[in-house]
Order: sequence, then structure tokens, then C-alpha cells
Amino acid sequence: MISIIAPVYNEEEVLHSLYDRISEVMEGTGEEWELMLVNDGSRDRSAEVIQELHERDGRVRGLSFSRNFGFQEAVTAGMHHVKGDAVVLTDADLQDPPEVIPEMIAKWKEGYDVVYGVRNSREGETWWKLITAKLFYRLIHRITSVDIPLDTGDFRLMDRRVVDAIGNMSERNRFLRGMVPWVGFKQIGVEYARQPRFAGESKYSSTRKMLGFAMDAITSFSYFPLRLATFFGFVMASISGLAIMLVIFLRLFWAEQAFTGQATTLVTVLFLGGVQLISLGIIGEYLGRIYDEVKGRPLYLVDRSWGLEERGEA
Repeated sequence: MISIIAPVYNEEEVLHSLYDRISEVMEGTGEEWELMLVNDGSRDRSAEVIQELHERDGRVRGLSFSRNFGFQEAVTAGMHHVKGDAVVLTDADLQDPPEVIPEMIAKWKEGYDVVYGVRNSREGETWWKLITAKLFYRLIHRITSVDIPLDTGDFRLMDRRVVDAIGNMSERNRFLRGMVPWVGFKQIGVEYARQPRFAGESKYSSTRKMLGFAMDAITSFSYFPLRLATFFGFVMASISGLAIMLVIFLRLFWAEQAFTGQATTLVTVLFLGGVQLISLGIIGEYLGRIYDEVKGRPLYLVDRSWGLEERGEA
């Protein structure tokens, strides 16, 4: 059984095409399959379309959240409810071509537990998104202790034991692109060309959302920002110590009026205050994530489902 999970957020225009292409590809493999569509609080008719697809083909199953919880939570919900021996994660917008799935299945049958898609090109993306994405992947690769492959997204196939291992990780601020390499097992990449969106607009088009996603990734798998704040603290303390000795020397042996005046003091105080506020902000980011964890709220709430009731999973 191959389970395919596709989070859905305002994708009513593309869902029928998504089903048609996945159905055609999977029928060609000869494998038993199911498609899990997770509606992440869409404001359009996505939920109704999921219901139509389920009534048309019982292999299409669905969940609909009570509100928008986020992409990572939608993927997690799908992983909680699918029953496949292998699970494929893909976007609903068809930027990740379903035609790559048979190659992933072939690698899985060779003995690989994770087969992740590596983007060798990204059609239809703006130059700003291409540059920031490239910088982000290389930054996260350098500062984290987990070997996150470069230029990979969430498009991947995972063996059931990998899915179960990730399901046992209860963290709230989830970054699946880091969690999958963290669990280990045997992993390999397959290259593919990322396609333009079939319809609709990108959900990560705003800089604010991209920065939030990057912050979740960094704080989930790296202490580098905290260590950077500590480093700046030691640097500023060292500079201050040297500056004190320099001022004393100049006042005693060079010029009594050296370093007098309010301008120098004001600039120094503003600079040190800026460094302190940045350091507090970094600490606050980590503290806020600890606060989210200890509240123990559920990752998501299901409003309705299709094809789950008979198994008591809704």
C-alpha cells in the first residue's frame, strides 16, 4: 500500500487535476494506493471538492481542520491517519510532479527508507524566492547538527517505520525537512524539475511567512543564534575592557580631554543597547517555543472527515 498525503489550502481549482494525475501514475505502477487530502481551513470550496472526490473514488480519504493550523500540522495529521507501507508527501498545487513517484517507489524497493526529491530547477519562481531559498538551504545546512540535504522540500517517500518514528515526536513547532534526516535510516535523493503552480497562488509568497518558516527551522535544530548572542557578548566585553585601558592611558599620558563629550557616550550606549535587545530577542524566540510546548495543546483539530469513520480514526 502506497499512501499519498497532500495538504490543501484554497486549492479547489487544482484538486480534480491532482487526483487525475495521481490516479493515472499509480494505476501504472500496479500498486495499491490511497490519497489523503488534508484541508487546512480553506476558505474556498476545497472541502466540498474533497468530498466529491471521495464519493467518486473510495481510495480518496480526507480530513478538514476546524481552522488553518499550517502546512506542517496538515502533513502531520495525514501521517497520523494513513495506513500505507510507504508514505509520499507532496504539494497539492502539482509543483511536485506525481510522475516522479514511481522512481521513488523503485528506490524504496531497493531498500531505502527515505527517498527525497532534489530540485534541479524551479520553473515559475521569482528571482527573489530563488535567491532566498538557495541562501536558506545553505544556511540551515551549515548551522544545524542535522545533515539536511540541499535544495529539498517536503516532496519525499518514507517507509512506514520512518513515519511511525516521526509520529512519536510530539514537538509543536515542526520542521519536517529536518525531522526526517534526524531520525536517520537509509536515505537517498532523486532529482526532478519543480513545475510552476497549476493554478492559484503560492502560500509562501510573502516575506513574513518565509521568515517565520526559516525561524522555525533554525530554532528547532540549532543553538547557533544563542551561541552567536554569547559570542557578541564576549566580543563586546573584550572591546569594552580594551577601551577602558585605552582611555586611562590617554588620560594619563596623552591628553586629559581625550574621549570627552556626550556624542561618544551616546553612540556607545545605543550600540550596546542594540546588541542587548537583539540578544534578548533571540532568547525570547526560544522561550516562546518552550511556552508553546509546555501548554500541551493539540497540533490540530478535525472538523470533519471522509473515509475514516469506518475505521474509527476520525
